[in-house]
Amino acid sequence: MAVIQFCENNFAHGTDTTVEKLRLLEGVSVEVAPCLGYCGNCAAGPYALVDGEIIEADSPDALFDKIKEMI
Repeated sequence: MAVIQFCENNFAHGTDTTVEKLRLLEGVSVEVAPCLGYCGNCAAGPYALVDGEIIEADSPDALFDKIKEMI
């Protein structure tokens, strides 16, 4: 099972919609934390950790697509 982590501060970039879409998928664990400690990545744009690996994208939809390819 893939573990996908999001920083709730990154919701300012629209990743809350990415979280909602990922929670509909089977075989994934989606976690939201107050801060993941990747503040530079968080300020730059949408990102998530997939099994500990940083995934970044230009938009929440692009992030969702990248994550889906990985899992």
